Order: sequence, then structure tokens, then C-alpha cells
Amino acid sequence: MKNMEVLEKLSNAFGPGGFEEDVIVSVHEELSQFQVEVDAMNNVYIRRSAHDGNKPVLMLDAHLDEVGFMVQFVDSKGLISIVPLGGWVPNNLPAHSMVIKNSRGEYIKGIVVSKPPHFMSTKEKASSELTLEGLRIDVGCTSREEVTELFGISAGDPVVPDVQFRREERTGILLGKAFDNRIGCYAVLETLRRLEGLDLPVDVVGALASQEEIGTRGAQVTSQVVKPDMAFVFEGSPADDMYYDAFEAQGVLKKGVQIRHLDQSYISHRGFINLAIEKAEEKDIPFQSAVRRGGGTNAGKIHLSEKAVPVLVLGIPSRYVHTHYSFAAEDDIDAAVNLAVEVIKSLHPERVRELYKSDFLKREKL
Repeated sequence: MKNMEVLEKLSNAFGPGGFEEDVIVSVHEELSQFQVEVDAMNNVYIRRSAHDGNKPVLMLDAHLDEVGFMVQFVDSKGLISIVPLGGWVPNNLPAHSMVIKNSRGEYIKGIVVSKPPHFMSTKEKASSELTLEGLRIDVGCTSREEVTELFGISAGDPVVPDVQFRREERTGILLGKAFDNRIGCYAVLETLRRLEGLDLPVDVVGALASQEEIGTRGAQVTSQVVKPDMAFVFEGSPADDMYYDAFEAQGVLKKGVQIRHLDQSYISHRGFINLAIEKAEEKDIPFQSAVRRGGGTNAGKIHLSEKAVPVLVLGIPSRYVHTHYSFAAEDDIDAAVNLAVEVIKSLHPERVRELYKSDFLKREKL
């Protein structure tokens, strides 16, 4: 896997929904050869130097934000109440370290706390249920004044997990936070790098969207700005290999890029699916197909933007997303980038017409 340090930088960057600025800085540092723009919502637009303006537009999407929290209030003892920015399971949070970014741009570490068993009633001990409303962050202070005045923490400050990226040399497995979806951001950047200098049949535009975890909001804007004719969505998809047997699991580490057919936001474009599978088999790129009962991606917004937009969702299986830590395989990331590059290079005008069913009525007798 090339440019591992880029993924490390992206994974470590602070950036929950609405506060993606640190991630944007990391992205911009890697894109000196491209045209880069940022809008008021923290969406990032990346255009190749060979952007034509007269070819069909293919958008490469990934979302910048990670799941996190926002400070709600600081109580009299100096404990900090938080509100989720994205989906969390409360039982995964206690005793883990968090980072709060205050309005001065300082990063303060704290620990998620809940009432210890020593002080629980018999009824509380019998219940294993935790609520997000009941959790607090302790930054090691003894009063509200210390938290607000010494550390400058106040309502509205963003919070993310305190985790550092690392790679296991023996297995090629990566560990870090925010793989949903900094892995997707890396895939967009690496795909653009691989395509630079090539004469392509389409104009490729990268669009890194904000606020996916709180309602796929950024993609609603990026799709209106880019006006894509086609799109790829790269996603750090939930791996299911630890929960199901080999016949049922569809997001398995080291089994290749995940081609998603269905989730709650989008039924994938059949022509794009067929093209992706054709190219994967032709180029010996490992892949796995996924039909999801739940979940969703930016494809849900993109495919409804102004016109019917064919979208291909390429997932990179990541264990334990929406927690502090995730595992992913570098080989699966490579497979996603390799497949995207091969499909893009094959998008000659006839293929595009097929995707748009331009001659459907001529071919099919209805």
C-alpha cells in the first residue's frame, strides 16, 4: 500500500461532523498538484489538472467527518455532558479517552465516566443499561470553574476519540480511529493520484463531503455543485466477519473491495455493478458483494441530485466502526483503488450510454 503516512495523518486528524477543518488541512497538504476548493460547509472539491469541462463528470465521493460528540454543559463538579454527532452504543464508551477541542484551538484529554459499582444501588447493579445522557467526560478538574476558565471548555466544543493510528507489520492490518470514513478519503486521494496524467474519457472530480454521520448533509451540497453524471462512493463499511459464518459474511477483512448492491439509502445501479464485477474479474482484483438490511451512504443523496445519477458504492471492510477503534486490511484498500481506476479508464462514450440506458427503448421491445 502506497502513501501509508497519508492514511495515518487522515485517521489521526480531529474532525467530527461540522468540525472537519483539521482533516481539510491534512487533505490540502497532499494535493499540491490539484485544484482544491473548500465551501462554507467544509466540503472539499478536487479537480485534476487535465479537467476538460466538456466530458461526462464522474464524482469520487467520501465523507470527511467521523462520529464524535459536542459538549452540552459542564456541571458543578466539572463533569462534562456530551451529545452525540453520529451513532454510538453507550456501553462502548466508559473508561475510554476522549479529546475535546476548545474555542482557543487547544486539545484537552479526558475520560468517559459512569457511576462505578461501589456507589450503585442494587437496582442499578442489576441493570446493564447505559444511556448517552448519563455519561460524562472527566478532564481531571475539581470544579466547573477549572474546566471552563483554565481549560476553556464550553458548550458547543467538539469531541472525538483519543486514538493513534498504527500498522501491524506481520499481518498488514491497520488500527485507528475514524476509518469510517478517512479510509474512503484516502481512496479518493490515491485514485486521483493514480489517474493524474492520463487522458481519460471522463472528467473526474473528488468531493469530500462533511456531516455524513449526522444526515448525509454534505453530499446533498456537493452533488448540486459538481452535478455528476456518475459517481463512486468510497466507504469504510462495517465488517461483519466476526459475527457471521463464511456464507453469510459480506464484509470480510482481506477478501477485497466490497461492492454494495443494497442498503437503506440506495439500490445500486445494475449496470455499474456489472461493469465493476467485469473489471474485477478481468484484472484479478479481489471483491465481495454485499446486500445490506440497514445502513446507508452518501449514494442516497447523490443518486437523486437533479437527475438520475448512476452510483457505485465501493466499501472497505472495517471492524468495529462507530467505536474508538477499527481494524482494516491494507490489501482491501488497494483493491478498492485498483478497481476504481480500472472502471474509470473503461468509461468510454458507449459505456456511458449503456449506464444511462440512452438506447434502452431501441434495444428492448416492451
